[in-house]
Amino acid sequence: MTFARELFDDLPDLTTRRMFGGMGIYSGDTIFALMLSDGRILLKAVKGPFADRMAALGGAEWTYTRKNGATSAMPYWTLPDACLDDPEAACALAREALAALD
Repeated sequence: MTFARELFDDLPDLTTRRMFGGMGIYSGDTIFALMLSDGRILLKAVKGPFADRMAALGGAEWTYTRKNGATSAMPYWTLPDACLDDPEAACALAREALAALD
């Protein structure tokens, strides 16, 4: 969890909250990312240009299987691997995510 806080440290008013067995990552009152219990970091991207950009960068939309066997998608996309070692790139994408959520 420290890794995610350090990765997005340049964002204003960065806070975290435990959720989904992992952690919600906020800038101010806006949740823009999740860190799942398996360590994956996902950026929030509702359908539209930013979600398309995340897909083009190689991100995968977070899906899960419900108890009835149906698959559901959540509006979160995996952070591209290149960003995991580059806080500047990660913060740039996070700023895009936040802008798209306004």
